[in-house]
This record gives sequence, C-alpha cells and structure tokens, in this order.
Amino acid sequence: MTAAKLACRRVWKLYGPDAGRFLERHPDASTEAIRDAGLVPAVAAADLEIGAGEIFVIMGLSGSGKSTLLRCMTRLIEPSAGEILFDALDLMQASEAELIDLRRHKMGMVFQHFALLPNRNVLDNVALPLEVQGIGRNAREQRALEVIKLVGLDGRERYFPRELSGGQQQRVGIARSLAAEPDVWFLDEPFSALDPLIRRQMQDEFVRLQKMLRKTIVFITHDFLEALKIADRIAIMRDGQVVQIGFWSTGLLTASGLKALIMPAITLALFQMTLIMRLVRAEMLEVLRSDYIKFARARGLSDRMVNFGYALMNTLVPVITITGLQLGSIIAFAIITETVFQWPGLGLMFVQAINEVDIPVMSTYLMLIALFFVIINLVVDLLYYLVDPRLRVKGGR
Repeated sequence: MTAAKLACRRVWKLYGPDAGRFLERHPDASTEAIRDAGLVPAVAAADLEIGAGEIFVIMGLSGSGKSTLLRCMTRLIEPSAGEILFDALDLMQASEAELIDLRRHKMGMVFQHFALLPNRNVLDNVALPLEVQGIGRNAREQRALEVIKLVGLDGRERYFPRELSGGQQQRVGIARSLAAEPDVWFLDEPFSALDPLIRRQMQDEFVRLQKMLRKTIVFITHDFLEALKIADRIAIMRDGQVVQIGFWSTGLLTASGLKALIMPAITLALFQMTLIMRLVRAEMLEVLRSDYIKFARARGLSDRMVNFGYALMNTLVPVITITGLQLGSIIAFAIITETVFQWPGLGLMFVQAINEVDIPVMSTYLMLIALFFVIINLVVDLLYYLVDPRLRVKGGR
C-alpha cells in the first residue's frame, strides 16, 4: 500500500456526561467498562490507515459507528480521544481556521441526503464551494461546467433540483464535492436513497470517475455487494469497533470461490445419492440375469471379472445418463440452497442480480450454467465410449 494519506490512531467517540475526562482517567478502559459507566462508545479505539488513491470502504450494520467515524475524520464531530493524521498533520491539534481551510480545499463530502439548495440551479449548486473560497464568477463557473460534464449532466446546467431525478440530484452532489478538487473524498452512503437500478448506474459511474481521477476515498455503506464492487480494501465495524480490515480475495478459481460453487451442489446431491444407488442395484440385478453373464460364469471367469468387467460396465450406461442430468440440475438449482442458507455462491449472486436488475451478471450466470451443461454432456459422451464397446468403431466399420 502507498504512504498513508489519512490515518486514525486509537480514535474514540463517547457520548455521555464527562466522556473526555473518563478516558483521561481510564485510557485502557474496555467497552464493557465504558458502558457500565453510563457512556455510549460510538467509536472505540479505531485504528486504520488509508493510502493515497485508495477506495477504502467502511461497512457495518446500522448503529455500528461507521458514519460517526467518518465525521470524526473530518472533525465535523469532535472525537473524545485519539489522533487523526491528514498528510501527517494531526487534525486534533489543528486550529479552527486550519480545519476550515482543509475542508474548503482538500476535503470533499457527499452524504446520503443530497442537500442541494432548491433556489439555485445545477451550475450554481456545483459552483458553491468555489464561491465560498472566494473564486471569481467566471473561473468558478468554468470549473463547475467541467465537473458537470464529467458526471454526465452537461445540458442540464440551468435545471433546478426539483426538475431532476434522484440519480441526477446525486450526480449534482458528487459534482459539487469535486469542484474544489479535493485530495480526500468522503462519501457517507451516497447511493442508499436511490432505487436499485439507479443505484447500480451510480456505482458504475463512481467506478468510472475513480479510474479517471484516482482520488483517495472513504466510502461508507452497509451494502456488501456495493463494497465488493468498488473497494480496494474493506473495514468492518461492529459496536463502534473496527473488527477487521482486509482485501476481497475470492473468485471462481480460488479455494473459497470453488467452495462456494461446490458446497451447495454437494448439499443438494446428498438426497440424490439414494436414487443413484437404487438405480445401480436394479440395473445390476437385471444384467446379472443376462445370458452372456451366465455364459461367462460357465466359462469359469472369476466373480470379480464377471461383476466389474462385464456386468458393471453394462450397468453404467443408464446410470451415467441419469447422473449427468442430475448433476446439471444440482449445479443450476443450487440457487435454492444458497438463497435459503445465504451462502455466498453463484446462485445467491444471481438472485441479488435479479433484485438489482444487473443484466451483465444475470447474462454471465446463465452462460456459465449453459457451459456447465455442455461440459457435463461431453463428459457423459466420453464415458459412454469407455464403458460401451459397441461405440468403439475400428477400421472404418
């Protein structure tokens, strides 16, 4: 990872009477002791580093402290204790004037609610941060037009917020935060208020912008799929604590990816085993009564040769057919098991893609399942060739 652009060192935020002094008196207090003292640990000893140009996603359930931690990073909420380093500058020691200058020039913020000024059009809303900086009208409007085009809203500069859709309003909020060309971009669940289809489009737009701008981004979400789509690293928060930080390293060709594919199929296959066992038994009993088996026994061949060399080979022909059909169905309909048990496999991903109208994922899933069926049929045909000597044609006959 590159050098840390932003870092938190044992950052605390407690709510309750005399919270700051409690930490001074008990610097190593546990969260249980803090709660016993009648205080609420919204953020508890958070330690993390965010590299330059990195998308760092913080996720957790509602009330886990992720939004509070983000606001502590910008000191919109005053931390109770700890260090917050921005380009090695400790924000806890910064003056109010220094913080205002940082927020105006080096920090961009987008929140769940768009907070657009209803009496200003798109151009004026986007140019607002530059106006606060004291930049002249022509220069700030020129910069505002650039970022409006960047987020795909060119042609709507004179529209008012009430004339825009939810997704377009969020784009205005993103453009406004980019107008000042911030070093670090803070986004607190910016897409959660949008409907699924628009949310997916905004996520794609966000990824496109990041490829162009390479900003350092702190992104808050409770949507696991959203985090996987956009994150370089993910931090998990629970009860105010950062419990895990890491990379998403799974995939279809990794051990965890194959496990997510195979385990649901095994679960579904268990009750199919009785069908295969009964089928093998029934076919064996029928084949063993055949004349050629009786002739083989009369010639003095061993039971092993008769059972495994002749009877089983003929028994396997219908068994292979049924097993191939069942195997394809198990893989295709593992979607049921994964949805019921919430296993992170292909089936669950397909259901979530349907809910979010993610056409590329749905198409890829269906093509992959079709590929599985083609491979299974190929394997079945090859097995036919091995077990049935009538299929082995030699000498052109």
